[in-house]
Amino acid sequence: MLGIDVNPLGVELARISVWIGAIQWMRRHGYDVPRNPILQSLKTIEQKDALVDLIGGETRWPDPQALATGYGDGDDGEPYRMVIVGNPPFLGDKTMLGELGEEYVTRLRRLFEGRVPGAADLVCYWFEKARALLEEGRVERVGLVATNSIRGGANRTVLDRIRAGGTIVEAWSDEPWTVDGAAVRVSLVCFGPKGLDEKPRLDGREVPEIFADLTGGGVDLTRARPLAENEGVCFEGIKKYGSFDVPGSTARAWLSSPLNPNGRPNADVLRPWLNALDVVRRSSDSWVIDFIGLEEEEAALYEAPFEHVLRNVRPERDKDRNERTRRVWWQHERPRPELRTSLAGLSRCIVTPVVAKHRVFVWQSTSVLSANLLDVIARDDDTTFGILHSRFHELWALRLCTWLGVGNDPRYTPSTTFETFPFPEGLTPDISASTYAGDLRAQAIAEAAKRLNELRENWLNPPDLVKTEREVVPGFPDRLLPRDEAAAAILKTRTLTNLYNQRPAWLVQAHAALDAAVAAAYGWPADISDEEVLRRLLALNHARPAADAVKRRKKAAKPINRNQGNLLLPLPGGKPAQSAPAETPETETERATASARANPRRRKAG
Repeated sequence: MLGIDVNPLGVELARISVWIGAIQWMRRHGYDVPRNPILQSLKTIEQKDALVDLIGGETRWPDPQALATGYGDGDDGEPYRMVIVGNPPFLGDKTMLGELGEEYVTRLRRLFEGRVPGAADLVCYWFEKARALLEEGRVERVGLVATNSIRGGANRTVLDRIRAGGTIVEAWSDEPWTVDGAAVRVSLVCFGPKGLDEKPRLDGREVPEIFADLTGGGVDLTRARPLAENEGVCFEGIKKYGSFDVPGSTARAWLSSPLNPNGRPNADVLRPWLNALDVVRRSSDSWVIDFIGLEEEEAALYEAPFEHVLRNVRPERDKDRNERTRRVWWQHERPRPELRTSLAGLSRCIVTPVVAKHRVFVWQSTSVLSANLLDVIARDDDTTFGILHSRFHELWALRLCTWLGVGNDPRYTPSTTFETFPFPEGLTPDISASTYAGDLRAQAIAEAAKRLNELRENWLNPPDLVKTEREVVPGFPDRLLPRDEAAAAILKTRTLTNLYNQRPAWLVQAHAALDAAVAAAYGWPADISDEEVLRRLLALNHARPAADAVKRRKKAAKPINRNQGNLLLPLPGGKPAQSAPAETPETETERATASARANPRRRKAG
């Protein structure tokens, strides 16, 4: 028995547990047990770091074959089996920096460059080391526990590598687990070499094979690729990092204030703020201060908003280890200029929560800023809205997403769930809505989508319970307010989450009509099975990139500045970020500042 644990107490507990197990086995099988001492030394369980050694290199795990040399076969005449089992620590890629330190994490990512993506969780490094031992023939089987997020995103890369050179022979894809009193969801993965004469088992049942996303048989959606036609449409919302948000009452007081010393109103730097809870529950009536494109001296001319940021944001940002975050403390950390540019000229856009029990899409005014836990689709046509809200896109998104938290809620991302999805031919996001306005398929989808949205809005905000009130200054959406206290009490229960939990008959019928219209746009029967939907969507996904290969190569040839500040950590994929000077590259905030410099007055929403 070989073992490694960095925790001294963990080492001793492991040694004791092994001896207790050995004594129990000997007693059950009629063997005499040690008496003096009962628990003997077990130095093969070592105290050390399993990944990085004392001199900063990669830790070499003990060779189980070397241990077995000289021991011969087991008591039953069978040779000893070389296996790895373990429950590695659960730390997300962002949590690793705070828990392990920047220096350690940077070194770890460089050691595993090209094998484990820089954005992968800590547990993935154990999977990669075990895979390498399996590939070398030093072990025959591996069984490890990971959080269920190993099934997707950067984490899944290690399972892709395992599948490329071996076989996942058994897995439990999504199980409850408790760590230090906290409930999480885990995946248990067992793998071995290729060519095993064993029937894979997934979640306790036999399947033809187990894919890297820990699904079995059927359609292997891990082979789906991002499509060129979907690029530059879906974006993460804005990450503000700091208390830039204020209640609506405060914002309206500022909006009603006299002009500032620069002769400009506070409306220049205030926007309604939308987060995921506003979408799935009720509006929190929050606003946010937005100094995008302004130097500190310019921002200071907006007196009340700047004073709020100076008092409530700067103290927190001054303590951050990221130099750019400290230096440009009055601006949002990720202002998403690409998103703003894409929304230019649109009066509305589509938003969906990143993490939610139900995959819902809603319309939102482009004068509203969306938080980073919302994904924003820069389209204003009902056809796109309807396709996204169809059963077909929901099936695709649920299979390609990752899952978060004890609630096991699906996570929607631009890269994995939107950019890979093949829209019906001729209705793709790279085509303007005006181009296919005369397409009968687009008209049918748009009509069904508008009907669904109208019915939902009437349920969420019945005209007899709400009144419309204009904002104190023009340019922002009207407010929907309860008519009285009784109405307010009812409206608290009128949320999208409650609506989709209840799924009344009219909602089911509206979605069925939309699904039928989208199915017709694909040329499929409305009652097509889920598995067949995924099979056909994957076939479309594979056909599209080939047709757009030239276009994609041209896009790939354009230089992309991925600098997000001066934090010298490896980029996703393990490549160190130190090749660029710390000060010279433009950050996305600086690019936005430069583009806005041409008009030092009000920068438009787009």
